[in-house]
Amino acid sequence: QVPLVESGGGLVQAGGSLRLSCAASGRTFRGYAVAWFRQAPGKERELVAVINWSGDNIILTDSVKGRFTISTDNAKTTVYLQMNSLRPEDTAVYYCAADRTLATPHSRWNYDYWGQGTQVTVSS
Repeated sequence: QVPLVESGGGLVQAGGSLRLSCAASGRTFRGYAVAWFRQAPGKERELVAVINWSGDNIILTDSVKGRFTISTDNAKTTVYLQMNSLRPEDTAVYYCAADRTLATPHSRWNYDYWGQGTQVTVSS
Protein backbone atom coordinates (compact mmCIF):
# COMPACT_ATOMS: atom_id res chain seq x y z
CA GLN A 1 0.00 0.00 0.00
CA VAL A 2 1.05 3.56 -0.73
CA PRO A 3 -1.02 6.02 1.28
CA LEU A 4 -0.95 9.40 -0.45
CA VAL A 5 -1.74 12.71 1.21
CA GLU A 6 -2.16 15.88 -0.86
CA SER A 7 -1.98 19.42 0.40
CA GLY A 8 -1.57 22.95 -0.90
CA GLY A 9 -4.79 23.60 -2.77
CA GLY A 10 -6.82 26.75 -2.36
CA LEU A 11 -8.25 29.84 -4.00
CA VAL A 12 -5.99 32.08 -6.05
CA GLN A 13 -6.45 34.86 -8.57
CA ALA A 14 -5.56 34.36 -12.20
CA GLY A 15 -1.85 34.81 -12.72
CA GLY A 16 -1.05 33.61 -9.24
CA SER A 17 0.82 30.55 -8.01
CA LEU A 18 0.22 27.53 -5.82
CA ARG A 19 2.39 24.58 -4.85
CA LEU A 20 0.76 21.23 -4.28
CA SER A 21 2.44 18.54 -2.24
CA CYS A 22 1.91 14.80 -2.31
CA ALA A 23 3.38 12.90 0.60
CA ALA A 24 3.83 9.15 0.83
CA SER A 25 2.70 8.76 4.40
CA GLY A 26 5.01 6.47 6.32
CA ARG A 27 7.17 5.46 3.36
CA THR A 28 9.06 6.77 0.32
CA PHE A 29 8.26 6.87 -3.36
CA ARG A 30 11.34 4.85 -4.30
CA GLY A 31 10.43 2.56 -7.17
CA TYR A 32 7.21 4.41 -7.95
CA ALA A 33 6.15 6.87 -10.61
CA VAL A 34 4.02 9.68 -9.21
CA ALA A 35 1.50 11.67 -11.18
CA TRP A 36 -0.81 14.61 -10.74
CA PHE A 37 -4.23 14.39 -12.34
CA ARG A 38 -7.04 16.89 -12.27
CA GLN A 39 -10.77 16.70 -12.74
CA ALA A 40 -13.02 19.66 -13.38
CA PRO A 41 -16.82 19.40 -12.96
CA GLY A 42 -18.35 17.49 -15.84
CA LYS A 43 -14.99 16.59 -17.34
CA GLU A 44 -12.81 13.53 -17.47
CA ARG A 45 -9.89 13.12 -15.10
CA GLU A 46 -6.79 14.16 -17.02
CA LEU A 47 -3.07 13.81 -16.51
CA VAL A 48 -1.29 17.02 -15.58
CA ALA A 49 2.24 15.78 -14.91
CA VAL A 50 4.11 12.62 -14.00
CA ILE A 51 7.62 11.92 -12.75
CA ASN A 52 9.37 8.58 -12.49
CA TRP A 53 11.07 7.59 -9.26
CA SER A 54 14.55 8.59 -10.40
CA GLY A 55 13.30 11.95 -11.61
CA ASP A 56 14.78 11.68 -15.08
CA ASN A 57 11.53 11.05 -16.93
CA ILE A 58 8.95 13.80 -16.70
CA ILE A 59 5.78 14.24 -18.72
CA LEU A 60 3.72 17.42 -18.71
CA THR A 61 0.45 17.87 -20.51
CA ASP A 62 0.64 20.52 -23.23
CA SER A 63 -1.72 22.97 -21.53
CA VAL A 64 0.59 23.36 -18.52
CA LYS A 65 4.00 23.35 -20.18
CA GLY A 66 5.95 26.46 -19.28
CA ARG A 67 3.71 27.09 -16.26
CA PHE A 68 3.79 23.97 -14.09
CA THR A 69 6.73 21.91 -12.89
CA ILE A 70 6.82 18.57 -11.09
CA SER A 71 9.63 17.61 -8.76
CA THR A 72 10.51 15.41 -5.84
CA ASP A 73 12.59 15.94 -2.73
CA ASN A 74 15.91 14.13 -2.33
CA ALA A 75 14.47 11.70 0.19
CA LYS A 76 11.72 10.70 -2.26
CA THR A 77 9.03 11.27 0.33
CA THR A 78 7.20 14.15 -1.31
CA VAL A 79 6.31 15.11 -4.87
CA TYR A 80 5.53 18.72 -5.65
CA LEU A 81 3.50 20.38 -8.37
CA GLN A 82 4.50 24.02 -8.69
CA MET A 83 1.79 25.88 -10.55
CA ASN A 84 2.53 29.35 -11.88
CA SER A 85 0.57 31.72 -14.11
CA LEU A 86 -2.65 30.01 -13.09
CA ARG A 87 -5.72 30.39 -15.26
CA PRO A 88 -9.42 29.96 -14.50
CA GLU A 89 -9.39 26.83 -16.67
CA ASP A 90 -6.92 25.25 -14.22
CA THR A 91 -9.73 25.09 -11.67
CA ALA A 92 -10.25 21.46 -10.69
CA VAL A 93 -9.74 18.89 -7.99
CA TYR A 94 -6.11 17.78 -8.22
CA TYR A 95 -5.23 14.20 -7.37
CA CYS A 96 -1.91 12.57 -6.66
CA ALA A 97 -1.46 9.03 -7.97
CA ALA A 98 1.32 6.45 -7.85
CA ASP A 99 2.26 3.18 -9.47
CA ARG A 100 5.34 1.04 -10.04
CA THR A 101 4.92 1.15 -13.80
CA LEU A 102 4.51 3.82 -16.46
CA ALA A 103 3.13 1.65 -19.20
CA THR A 104 0.30 4.08 -19.96
CA PRO A 105 1.13 7.24 -18.03
CA HIS A 106 -1.76 9.32 -19.41
CA SER A 107 -4.36 6.80 -18.30
CA ARG A 108 -5.84 6.98 -14.83
CA TRP A 109 -6.05 3.18 -14.92
CA ASN A 110 -2.26 2.95 -14.92
CA TYR A 111 -2.18 4.01 -11.26
CA ASP A 112 -3.12 1.79 -8.34
CA TYR A 113 -2.78 4.34 -5.55
CA TRP A 114 -4.64 7.64 -5.21
CA GLY A 115 -4.90 10.50 -2.78
CA GLN A 116 -8.15 12.09 -1.67
CA GLY A 117 -7.74 15.16 -3.89
CA THR A 118 -7.28 18.85 -3.19
CA GLN A 119 -9.36 21.66 -4.66
CA VAL A 120 -7.69 24.37 -6.73
CA THR A 121 -9.86 27.34 -7.67
CA VAL A 122 -8.57 30.12 -9.89
CA SER A 123 -10.68 33.27 -10.03
CA SER A 124 -10.69 35.59 -13.02
